[in-house]
Amino acid sequence: MKRVLLLSTVHPSADPRIMYKIAPSLQSYYEVFCALPGVRGGLRKNLHLIRLPKFGRLLPRILLAHPIALLKCLPLRPDIVHIFVPELIPLALLFQWAGAKVVYEVQENLFKKFAIKRYNNGLVFKWLFRFFDRLARRRFHLIFTDDAYLEEYRNLTKPFAIIHNYVSLPVMDTLAHEDARTPGPELFYLGVVSMERCLDTMINALALLKKSYPDCHLHLFGPMRVDKEELGAIADYGQVMNNITFHGYTDQQVALKYASQAIAGIALLKPVADYPDSFPTKMFEYMALKLPVITSDFPLYKRIVEDSGSGYCISPYDPEALHNALQCCISENALRSQMGNNGRKASETCYNWASEEAKLLSFYNDILLS
Repeated sequence: MKRVLLLSTVHPSADPRIMYKIAPSLQSYYEVFCALPGVRGGLRKNLHLIRLPKFGRLLPRILLAHPIALLKCLPLRPDIVHIFVPELIPLALLFQWAGAKVVYEVQENLFKKFAIKRYNNGLVFKWLFRFFDRLARRRFHLIFTDDAYLEEYRNLTKPFAIIHNYVSLPVMDTLAHEDARTPGPELFYLGVVSMERCLDTMINALALLKKSYPDCHLHLFGPMRVDKEELGAIADYGQVMNNITFHGYTDQQVALKYASQAIAGIALLKPVADYPDSFPTKMFEYMALKLPVITSDFPLYKRIVEDSGSGYCISPYDPEALHNALQCCISENALRSQMGNNGRKASETCYNWASEEAKLLSFYNDILLS
């Protein structure tokens, strides 16, 4: 069997796209090695796992994690190396020199994202990214997770593919099940916790909701990008701090336990960076879980949520609009159920990983034949 190496020095060891979608899709056709920070090394369900050191900052990763990745993975002599972050482009060039085909996956538009990044965004990093990104466009096969990225990536030398980050329904159905709950209505959020992703709007809306439902509770699953000072500066935080649980980054196996009794899934983003042009993955996950979706009123999102009747699209700056949508989800059981069923139907017919898996396998096959 041909060997495939899935490589990232940034993504967590339980990254859903890599571990629950791409790797399982490839395992029946290739010998798959997956190198990620903090993953437990060894063999898991015919997947070879390679542990890499975990660092939050780019410079330690370049100086320490990258050499280790090279030492552990280059001797494998993979036929395809699939990288998920631009910082690995120099390593990928070495793999290519050794005979591998390289797939560079673009998961965000960094040309727009640098404006809101809190670290790893100095002038040197920006220059290096632009330099190596231009090299990747000429030397590698590219995968894009959103159609809008093609506005930036034009005139590519090699064939490319758009493989959306839709949900794997079997995985979602396996992981999501009921768990112990708090007494009040529960709200569910999965993703990076930041001001750009409307933490302030959620907190202010929760304060409004608490007036009618004192036991309401907001569960936030994802890495924190807000410091204590910013959190304390949100006007209503003191009123609802006991109604919020910051779970931090959590494997979906744990996080989705909290979704089964939630009254809605929140996927609000402000119109910054590349957010209006790219889909939040959690939107599709909520739909698959039969959770009404409350997301931003961007035209791209409205075409999914409003056209399918699976939730609400509101201003990301309007806590009262969020409160009203949540109030409807709590009080109107039939409407909530209908939205959930509509979202699930849309997931089953359009927005699921099965169609993307077929594109991935076809793309890999074409790469090996080229």
